[in-house]
Amino acid sequence: MSEEEIRRVLGLLYQDDTLRVLSALVLNGDAKGSGLEPDAVRRALDRLERGGLVARAEDGWRVRRERFRELLHATARPAAAPVSAEEKVVGNFLVEGRLRAIPSRREKRLAVLNYIARTFEPGVRYPEKDVDVILRAFHDDYPALRRYLIDEGLLSRENNIYWRSGGSVDI
Repeated sequence: MSEEEIRRVLGLLYQDDTLRVLSALVLNGDAKGSGLEPDAVRRALDRLERGGLVARAEDGWRVRRERFRELLHATARPAAAPVSAEEKVVGNFLVEGRLRAIPSRREKRLAVLNYIARTFEPGVRYPEKDVDVILRAFHDDYPALRRYLIDEGLLSRENNIYWRSGGSVDI
């Protein structure tokens, strides 16, 4: 199923007349309950049929509920790549981009710190206030994060200027 077909169906659901006719079919089994004039109902049913949302039946019209399943399958994302142990640890500690807590176990803390260190561009020098702003976005105890990053060799510091000195790099 093409993206164009999906957009067409969504467009049908966005239009007031086709949505009212489809709703009446779903709720009452009859498009007459839409409150529209018969000509408007006929035009809406024609568009809904072309979109695959309704079909003519012996006793009138029926909603093709399976069409929604087809659309869901067409938009399903491929299975995600396996999550690494580090990504799993980071996912356990980050909630909506913020750390729930700074991990106390060193290996977990290193995974989280490595993730945070990637927000700093290699080769760029940062004044301390910029580092604090970046780290504050992750946790309120940004001085502790800054100290851990330096202690683990992920950031280096000289005269209140910081730069990335370790950790993994996104390619």
